[in-house]
Amino acid sequence: MSDPSRLELALDLARRAGALLRDGYGRVGAVHYKGPIDPVTEYDLRSESLIRDAIHSAFPEDSILGEEGGASGTAPGRWTVDPLDGTVNFAHNIPIFAVSIAYGVADRPLLGVIYDPMRDELYHAAAGEGAWLNGTRMHVSTVEHLDHSLLVTGFPYDIRSTPNNNLGHYAAFAMRSLGVRRLGSACLDLAYVAAGRFDGFWEFAVEAWDIAAGTVLVEEAGGRVTRADGQPDPLEPPTSIVAANPQLHPAMLALLSDPGA
Repeated sequence: MSDPSRLELALDLARRAGALLRDGYGRVGAVHYKGPIDPVTEYDLRSESLIRDAIHSAFPEDSILGEEGGASGTAPGRWTVDPLDGTVNFAHNIPIFAVSIAYGVADRPLLGVIYDPMRDELYHAAAGEGAWLNGTRMHVSTVEHLDHSLLVTGFPYDIRSTPNNNLGHYAAFAMRSLGVRRLGSACLDLAYVAAGRFDGFWEFAVEAWDIAAGTVLVEEAGGRVTRADGQPDPLEPPTSIVAANPQLHPAMLALLSDPGA
């Protein structure tokens, strides 16, 4: 079971960071690049600074892994933070982005909070306590067959150079489902799977901060989360993830293992 005080802090920080992003939406100045297609804005940095400072103040013994600030501390209790998941969208005035905050012990996420400030949707889950959207219990979908499924995916930042760029798998799923969407925010992809909006999600080369909170949401909403090879611990590098309802998950794994089938 989660520590209620940490969950309360995560909920508060997600809302506060989300308010900062909402205020900054449409006002992005300079955009810098960590890689060819990996931008960062001042709001990524300001959001993470807000979250880090508050965690350090409330729980100075905890360690933190954040997208912009990297890892700090060595305690087994660790926060995993994406202060602005969907930076490309944010920088282009596309209102699809979120704050993602998770806490866990020994690389096992125990609580996750995702906040979409543009829709005022606050998702949260804690181990053994269910998954919730604005106070309403969430459940994954009950779709059983790929040809009736609506899926979502993402692509790696090194898509131009890596052979495992997901384009072949995207084509395979597109031909065998109702459709495949790409929102540009992995944490929202997972939140939408937990809410039953999408039936399944897969991605390669994701980072822990992209998926840590969302994995708790999906599992607590009754879904199944593994690596793309079916093994547990999607946060372990090299990262990959498949998240879906229990009926659909095996079919997604099968297609991922042989996209030409």
